[in-house]
Amino acid sequence: TVEELQTALESFDGCALRKTATNLVFTDGNPDAPVLLIGEGPGAEEDRQGLPFVGPSGKLLDKMLASIGLDRSGVLISNIVFWRPPGNRTPTPQEAAVCMPFVERLIELVDPRVLVALGGPAAKSLLAQTDGVGRLRGKWFSYSTPGLPRPIEATALYHPAYLLRSPGQKRPTWRDLLEIKNKLRAGE
Repeated sequence: TVEELQTALESFDGCALRKTATNLVFTDGNPDAPVLLIGEGPGAEEDRQGLPFVGPSGKLLDKMLASIGLDRSGVLISNIVFWRPPGNRTPTPQEAAVCMPFVERLIELVDPRVLVALGGPAAKSLLAQTDGVGRLRGKWFSYSTPGLPRPIEATALYHPAYLLRSPGQKRPTWRDLLEIKNKLRAGE
């Protein structure tokens, strides 16, 4: 279960980020939701509260979700690493690789209809792509693992923290959100 996976992570000492972080930041939302959003890593506020996307970018993410009729009861949110990188730096490829088996198992357990990578590092890790998020957003990919009953439709969005710094990118992100809404409607 998702709870058992969290328990396993609480005792996992294979990621050096654990030593510098205050809290494990695993998931927030509904494990039975049709949408799983995965960002890159916890920030300072997330590390303090032990929940993903609760700082300024989380508030924007909540507004983005509300714009298509979703909230945290209709999605599950996580990251590609579960502990805050020092100084809010981007997780290294090694840190992401160490956490990836847990991320993959989370995706298998949740088995969402739509998987959304938030930001470049998450998109590159989850979608196995080398392009930046600017080239990946607006496209759909097939995500699969041996533990999934079928491939999952996956896409990338600009990270909310990037949108706070670059408000001009909110318009294309709005179109991307509408596409996610359409995918969910088509699957009903």
